[in-house]
Amino acid sequence: MSSVGAVLTLACDDEVFALPVERVQEILDLRPITRMPNAPAQLLGMIDVRGMGVAVADLRALLGMVPTADTEMSRIVVFWVRSGGRQTVVGFRADRVIEVAALDNDDMEPLPEAGLFNWRDRMIAGIGRRNGKLVTVLDVDRMFDGLTSELSAA
Repeated sequence: MSSVGAVLTLACDDEVFALPVERVQEILDLRPITRMPNAPAQLLGMIDVRGMGVAVADLRALLGMVPTADTEMSRIVVFWVRSGGRQTVVGFRADRVIEVAALDNDDMEPLPEAGLFNWRDRMIAGIGRRNGKLVTVLDVDRMFDGLTSELSAA
């Protein structure tokens, strides 16, 4: 088990996900997103955040979930990732943001060994618990590695 600091918990449908709170720059209400020609399907486009263009991905698409309509609870989470040896600010649209909290016992378990299921998801850092319920902790660096590489090449 590895220790995790405070996390931002958010949800898509009834699934709860988390990312380290120290990575989060801000949480925004939905706003118009400028589409980018020939962009990957999971990239919604770009938004302006205080004079800086920020790429916004669809968290549901990144996680292979079925698309759904936005609601008044939908948010854009802006955070930084390490990609190609540098920090890049990106965002994703989530169904809702829940809270900033600590995981139970501040612990995160690794995913089951690949040999058991022949599966290992690069987007998942591990599994934690919040109030006794499972929370998937996202590995945002690996999650956005391919997307930030595609944006740099454009």
